[in-house]
Amino acid sequence: MRNLFLCGLLLAAMVPVQAIAAVGDGPEPGIEVLLRERADALKGKRIGLVTNMTGVDRALRSEIDLLAARTDVQLVALFGPEHGVRGDVQAGGHVDSSRDAATGLPVHSLYGEHREPTPEMLRGIDLLLFDIQDVGARFYTYPYTLANVLRAARRDGIPVWVLDRPNPVGGLKVEGPVLEPAQASFVGMFPIPVRHGMTIGELARLFNAGFGIGADLSVVPMRGWQRGDAEPGGAMPWVPPSPNMPTRDTALVYLGTALLEGTNVSEGRGTTRPFETLGAPFVDARQLADALNALDLPGVRFRPTAFTPSFSKHAGKACGGVQIHVTDREAFVPFRTGLAVVKTLHDLYPDAFRFQSDAPGATPGFFDKLAGNAWLREAIGRGDPLDAMQTRWQPELRRFEALRTRYLLYP
Repeated sequence: MRNLFLCGLLLAAMVPVQAIAAVGDGPEPGIEVLLRERADALKGKRIGLVTNMTGVDRALRSEIDLLAARTDVQLVALFGPEHGVRGDVQAGGHVDSSRDAATGLPVHSLYGEHREPTPEMLRGIDLLLFDIQDVGARFYTYPYTLANVLRAARRDGIPVWVLDRPNPVGGLKVEGPVLEPAQASFVGMFPIPVRHGMTIGELARLFNAGFGIGADLSVVPMRGWQRGDAEPGGAMPWVPPSPNMPTRDTALVYLGTALLEGTNVSEGRGTTRPFETLGAPFVDARQLADALNALDLPGVRFRPTAFTPSFSKHAGKACGGVQIHVTDREAFVPFRTGLAVVKTLHDLYPDAFRFQSDAPGATPGFFDKLAGNAWLREAIGRGDPLDAMQTRWQPELRRFEALRTRYLLYP
């Protein structure tokens, strides 16, 4: 059976390059550039691969399978982030170390007992490849798995190559407050804003040099991606990078509505439109939609809706709420929109709405970790206007913009 499987992998690896265009002919991801231009550099090295279900080429072939099938590459171990190497674990779920059913390779979990590779995991590895699709939001966990891999690699003297992929929400715009050190966590480790406008390879450069990790880092860049692409990476097939990130539209609204994860309002987990659908049993759908539409936020409309989540918050309970419809992607300002949603819910339902606590009796820390500060929650509680909140985070945002220019790779 093992021999038959390897034969299948070899046949997949032999698909001609021209076949890739049948699925997507847009930006060429780092894995394709690596195998086309730099494969010789992999010869003789024992390779560890940090990846998940998004690690595919434009023909949707898993890079695990592509690398395992090559006779000139010695792939010896896999490392999986949140949701696992094959993407079969829900948000926050414990990811166990195991063996990959397809290749038989050991899979080391980086979202379980250990979030940083141990010396035992890295023993005998000569080179680490990292290839995971990011979504462009500070509070997504994959960039911090990358940071931990860089730290461990520096400790053990192992080079890291990051195989770059597009930022699905674009590379020009930055938005939102910069994380304050007191709120550092696995949903925000460094002082960057909610919308950072960088690719995973650019973030690697920032983390490594700008924030002092100091690993032996190389980035294998994409070909054909530009910061201002109207549909960033849109010609590439979309593989959901986590179970509740089904579309590129989800990634765009997630930049704002992920704030609801720090409240008792459903962010739409357990529906077919997570982060685009939101609400709670105490919400009057029409009232909320009218209040949000009255704000005249750019590029978005809110439609009253009813839903019953199948899991997560309010599972099995009828909820009133809204569905977010982005009418103009260029004009839409996702973090300000998400903040407006939280503020409106707080103001309309002061007796029912609450910020979630990390544990019974604890302060509402998770919202603060997502926001990157405590003052935003306090400002909502005081009834401060949105404009005043946005004005407050601008100086640090401008400083970040100046810093990030040193680490950008694409025009």
